[in-house]
Amino acid sequence: MIEPTIKLSDEQVASYHREGYLAIEAITTHDEVARLREIYDRLFAQRVGREEGNQFDLAGADDEDAEASLPQILSPVKYAPELANTLCRANALAIAKQLLGPEAEYHGEHAILKPAFHGAETPWHQDEAYWDSALEYNELSVWIPLQEANLENGCMHFIPRSHQLEVMPHHSINHDPRIHGLEIDKIDAAPAVACPLPPGGATFHGPRTLHYTPPNRSAISRRAYILGFGTPAKKRATPRDFYWNQMKKTAREERVQQMQKKS
Repeated sequence: MIEPTIKLSDEQVASYHREGYLAIEAITTHDEVARLREIYDRLFAQRVGREEGNQFDLAGADDEDAEASLPQILSPVKYAPELANTLCRANALAIAKQLLGPEAEYHGEHAILKPAFHGAETPWHQDEAYWDSALEYNELSVWIPLQEANLENGCMHFIPRSHQLEVMPHHSINHDPRIHGLEIDKIDAAPAVACPLPPGGATFHGPRTLHYTPPNRSAISRRAYILGFGTPAKKRATPRDFYWNQMKKTAREERVQQMQKKS
């Protein structure tokens, strides 16, 4: 078991809770970033998880013969078990315990690729808009770039203190129910803060923190590896209506249903 090597300062913890996000320059070593990048590129080249709905185009209609503009892989550790024992995961969990409490645990992961020159933007959204509307969450996401992340290739942008908001109305990107990705109905992005990072840096944000990444206009693919942590979700006294999720009719959902019928 790899032991963590990072601990946040009291000032960093206070900043996260005040602003709803935090950025750090390094969550792992350069050597591990290189290893993670090799695994990452292999998984995307092989399109692992495609048949079962774990690989799909987050920003497009996910046509089988079309090149994806924002390919995503859910649970990459399922296809590369070596991802379960990394320094970045150990450090991310240690930081999650600092920010969320000692009960915080690993809750999942995914990887999002912005291809060189044409990788699509990830529109402004709140992560919780994708989740179960009947539950109350104490979660955070750890976003780790495996190369430099900057304004040209798609670094993270946050709206400070937006974590204090309720989940706001969303819709499928471009109002197209074939698209899995969501975007918020209305937003004032003027207060947004960009968070460029070196390879192996990390941002942390809560499930209601508004965030965005611009398109990739560079000659290098932008690789982001995302880890999720949280404490056990609790049932809400009053469920919410996340109607936008019921409106989706995606190719990914069809593949998931086909796999369920086979099992």
